[in-house]
Amino acid sequence: MKLFKAMATVAGLTGLSRILGFIRDILTAAILGAGPIADAFFVALKLPNFFRRVTAEGAFSVSFVPLYSEKIATEGEEKADLFASNAFAVMLLFLVPFTLLALIAMPFIIYGIAPGFIGDAVRYDTAVELSRVTFPYLLLMSLTALMGGVLNARDKFAPFAGAPILFNLSLIIALVVFTPVLENAGHAMAWGVLGAGAAQFLWLLFWVKKHGVRLRLKKPEFTGNIKKLFKLMGPGVIGAGVVHVNLLADLIIASLLASGSISYLYYADRLNQLPLGMVGIAVGTALLPMLSKSLARGDVKEGKNLFNRSMEVCLLLAFPAAVALLTIPETLISVLFERGAFTSDDTSATAYVLMAYAIGLPAYVSVKIYSSVFWAKQDTVTPVKISVVTTILNIVLSLVLIQFIGVVGIALSTGLVGWLQFILLRHFSREESIAKFDDRLKKNILKILGACLVMAVALKAVDVWLFDVSYGERTMPAFVILILIVFTGLFVYSAAVLGSGAIKLSELKTYMKRK
Repeated sequence: MKLFKAMATVAGLTGLSRILGFIRDILTAAILGAGPIADAFFVALKLPNFFRRVTAEGAFSVSFVPLYSEKIATEGEEKADLFASNAFAVMLLFLVPFTLLALIAMPFIIYGIAPGFIGDAVRYDTAVELSRVTFPYLLLMSLTALMGGVLNARDKFAPFAGAPILFNLSLIIALVVFTPVLENAGHAMAWGVLGAGAAQFLWLLFWVKKHGVRLRLKKPEFTGNIKKLFKLMGPGVIGAGVVHVNLLADLIIASLLASGSISYLYYADRLNQLPLGMVGIAVGTALLPMLSKSLARGDVKEGKNLFNRSMEVCLLLAFPAAVALLTIPETLISVLFERGAFTSDDTSATAYVLMAYAIGLPAYVSVKIYSSVFWAKQDTVTPVKISVVTTILNIVLSLVLIQFIGVVGIALSTGLVGWLQFILLRHFSREESIAKFDDRLKKNILKILGACLVMAVALKAVDVWLFDVSYGERTMPAFVILILIVFTGLFVYSAAVLGSGAIKLSELKTYMKRK
């Protein structure tokens, strides 16, 4: 099935990007460090990223892709490309003046988003200067997101999935190459962000042309399709904003706890986001355009098969990832982060936070699939309503749980609320034929859980043997031992899954062939 090839492509490229992101973080800490310049740069990075996540890669993508896919299915590629060209023109009409105004008003914007910088000449002036360098990244990435949506709708997933790799490479190069010749590492990274935006835009433009997409500059027209796009984007903007309110609330609550709490959340989330990003983004990115086309054609059978096989792959990957994080969290944290100022006590605290996050990992990946069902139907309102409800409950539950288990309560609340969001999305899609579990999926869920149990026993046994029993006799570096443990878990789980019949080798070969 073409879906599995697409998911494997997106997951692989996302995984590579996340690895480069880890390398970027290590270099950033070593070269930029912490201090006033670092504070200023992180504000300058957060500003365009906030708008990008709320609009370009959030509300715009989930609204544009179903409309464009529907156009391809019902009116052909020429009409779809005309719609995309018009959307490109309208985006330029709004974003160019918005960017120019932001550059002019940057001193006032920094007052609003970083009030703590007021009175600190170094942080405030640097933040204004660096933000003026980074803010055009919003314009470039918004246009890049449009071209990525076009290619995804045409089942060309690799170019847009590979774009974040260019972002991380650009910042790594900027840090290493330009820090010695510019004022400081903050300036080097700011220009690296702008360079990344340009590189990603040109990368997508190249692939758009290569795949024969007829995007062209034209006078913007506010047609019925554009008005519908804006109407669909409205709830999406609110939903993306709610997510960021939730993240901000977690940060504020953690700041009220013991020193180090924010760091424990950050490091644990970095590990939790690796499988969540690889699996969740891959499934959501691949499923949305294909499901949109199936619905546009009225092909319920194909839509149901796409949904069930996506859920199958999701659980096949998300459950073992969650079980691994729950089984050997301390080993993972200690090998990856325990050095220098990061102590064994920090490892222990972060491990508990990681376990709490991992509880909700399968739920959040499944939420991506259920959300795609609503987006493919061009229903952006229902997922947003659910998101608002779960965000409020998450904040309330966090405030309650921190009274008993400290910072772990914030992560546990996030994990538990993920399952509530899954339940609500499943409830409100109960009348949708395509969103019903088929018999194969129901049987395979039990087989996958059984394989995860076998893997957990093997992981714990090898972990205890290599890290605890032979601790004083180890001759191999810790990261080599970690790799051995991970591959042991992977081997045992793969054998258990294949042995149970949850997936067959013949199916794997079929799935990875292009249709």
